[in-house]
Amino acid sequence: MAEHTLHSIAFPVLDEAQIAQAANCTTLTPKHYQDGETLIAIGDRAFKFFIVKSGEVEILDYSGDEPKTITTHRKGEFTGDISHLTGAPAIFSAIARGGDCEVLEISGEALRHLLNQCPSLSDIILQAFIARRQLLRESPNFIGLRVIGSRYSADTFRVRDFLTRNRVLFTWVDLETDPQVNQLLKEFGVTEADTPVVACAHMLLLRNPSNQKLADEVGIHQSLERTVYDLLVVGAGPAGLAAAVYGASEGLRTAVLDGVGPGGQAGSSMRIENYLGFPTGLTGAELTDRATLQAEKFGARLSVPTAATRLSFENGYAILDAGGSEPITTKCLLIATGAQYRRLDVEGFERFEGTGVYYAATPAEALLCRGCPAVVVGGGNSAGQAAVFLAGHASRVLVLIRGDDLNKNMSSYLVRRIEQTSNIELIGNSTIRRTMGNGHLEAIEIVNSQNGQKRTIETPAVFSFIGATPRTDWLPPEIERDAKGFVRTGAAVAQSMHWGVTRAPYLLETSHPGVFAAGDVRSGSVKRVASAVGEGAMSVQFVHEYLKEM
Repeated sequence: MAEHTLHSIAFPVLDEAQIAQAANCTTLTPKHYQDGETLIAIGDRAFKFFIVKSGEVEILDYSGDEPKTITTHRKGEFTGDISHLTGAPAIFSAIARGGDCEVLEISGEALRHLLNQCPSLSDIILQAFIARRQLLRESPNFIGLRVIGSRYSADTFRVRDFLTRNRVLFTWVDLETDPQVNQLLKEFGVTEADTPVVACAHMLLLRNPSNQKLADEVGIHQSLERTVYDLLVVGAGPAGLAAAVYGASEGLRTAVLDGVGPGGQAGSSMRIENYLGFPTGLTGAELTDRATLQAEKFGARLSVPTAATRLSFENGYAILDAGGSEPITTKCLLIATGAQYRRLDVEGFERFEGTGVYYAATPAEALLCRGCPAVVVGGGNSAGQAAVFLAGHASRVLVLIRGDDLNKNMSSYLVRRIEQTSNIELIGNSTIRRTMGNGHLEAIEIVNSQNGQKRTIETPAVFSFIGATPRTDWLPPEIERDAKGFVRTGAAVAQSMHWGVTRAPYLLETSHPGVFAAGDVRSGSVKRVASAVGEGAMSVQFVHEYLKEM
């Protein structure tokens, strides 16, 4: 029943009244195609949106060994998916069938206008786009890109993690376990030493690419326009995406950039249960997908992987250098770069990062500890969510904390969930003393801080969720930070030597007028998804106030 409902949402049929409504909102251009003609080719950018008037349009997937039909659109149905809004290349081809095929063509810009001006049609189209991507993601027959590499390779993990964070559809071929691996290596003319490799259909795309090269090749990277923005958001976590949604929807020329991909720490959470309006919970990926689509629907420009490297000021504008691209000029800037989990202070720990040491617990990591014990280090909500999720994959989950009480830093609902999960064991007053393994993590030694007792635990995976270090190393002295590196805002910077105007700073304003901070990067923030979203939305009101002063 659920699958049938999702299919109905993914492939609705517009009636004549709805098509007429679309025509009143934007320009519909009649087009005719002969049988076999291509409307959309896989890899096309800025491809058109089509409503079928007569005939059929077959949607084909060419990513596997043989072409497969995804669906066939008939009268009243429409083509497309979320790539229309993200600017990513088409992941399918659309071919005219059934003799003479008549369609109504809508350009990308006209579609965006339609989505903003016709709420009822917008709901139908956006829900269809989201449902289509979900069906593809859940389909065992859809291959997408192929990533061929070892579970014990840090580069393989990096490539998989980058694609996952940017919601690119791909299939991982594990050198250690996949029965097809030798055949595929031979087909692509590569050896194990060349891996990880990225391929599509019968074409080898890349050998062990950098994130930037991978983004360029598969169409993730979007360059920003050379213009002066009203609001530039650095960081695409909940705070940054909320600011992008509100800024763009209120008419501000808005851009948001991130060094890895949208979502931040929250994007890796497998279950957020205390976010207002979602009583059954949602994943960080679901929240990120919807927020990103929402921002792009309103016209915000998202650029990844684009890392901020230097901030300066000139003639009242903020000038951002971003990893070798042209400097970006903006009237207002929002710092929403969040924080990252600290590395464990264990000698040699870093050599297992990506090969047994992880800083997120998603399906990608869960595959690597299936049926084996996993260790979660930390006593906050992120650690609790990770432990509960991993308990469904690992044989057992050991939660390692320095103290002896989870209630100190973890929400009570998560503490109860952990207590009620039979294969989760809490180990208090303990830390990791050393790590062991040959090429990948195989075991850890822990020590009890009260009695000095040592214990060796065999495990292929340790998940670290300890503390937080703000991503502020790119900021200049004009942006004041506290002793831990978090950005000061509001009353805390009112007496700053860098504050150069007579009015008091706005609540989320930093020590430089027109530069704001929101979310986990801000000194004194609550470190919750809901508060980050609230701060991101609130910052746009202060941006409006500042722009009135210019």
